[in-house]
Amino acid sequence: MPVTKSHLRAEILSARRSLTQQIHDREAALLARHLDALASPGAVVCAYIPVGTEPGSVAMVDDLARRGCTVLLPVAREDENGTPRPLQWGRHVPGALVAAPFGLREPPPPWLPAEQVRDAATVLVPALAVDRDGARLGRGAGYYDRTLSLAAARTMLVAVVRDDELVDHLPSEPHDVRMTHALTPQQGLLALGRGGPAECRGPGGGSST
Repeated sequence: MPVTKSHLRAEILSARRSLTQQIHDREAALLARHLDALASPGAVVCAYIPVGTEPGSVAMVDDLARRGCTVLLPVAREDENGTPRPLQWGRHVPGALVAAPFGLREPPPPWLPAEQVRDAATVLVPALAVDRDGARLGRGAGYYDRTLSLAAARTMLVAVVRDDELVDHLPSEPHDVRMTHALTPQQGLLALGRGGPAECRGPGGGSST
């Protein structure tokens, strides 16, 4: 029987919960060493603030801003029916985050529309796992799939994962937006896609499905 996304989510979340704070912080520091590969000063970078055991740190996001990048952070909201909307974006100013729904932290208003992602050179995407063809396993809400389809063809879509969360194959569906790259603590920034759509995207790249 094929392994389901739900099973994989539970397995990976359990493994993350078993991490010590020391290991998490060491991996976050290693991720931050790869910032030069992600974006140049002046570039627009869509990032996120890690929650709980998610890879990364607030310090890494702050550092992107201090390097001269325009850092946009996601604002997650639902419509009146409880359906996730495409993510809005708020400009990150270090030290200015406020509490948000779902236990998140976000910039205060004013917020930018979802289409602002088209200006991004790089989008750092939270993920539970990613495979070498670019299929990403998220938490299942659908905020990012609704948003990343709006990104420009040239934009790097970077799944941020632990090293053992970069795998050979994940189940995927037609509406899933494929990542062009993975960022891991030990391996750094890695291009994804073995002849598939993900290979066609990246700085100065062509179009993608």
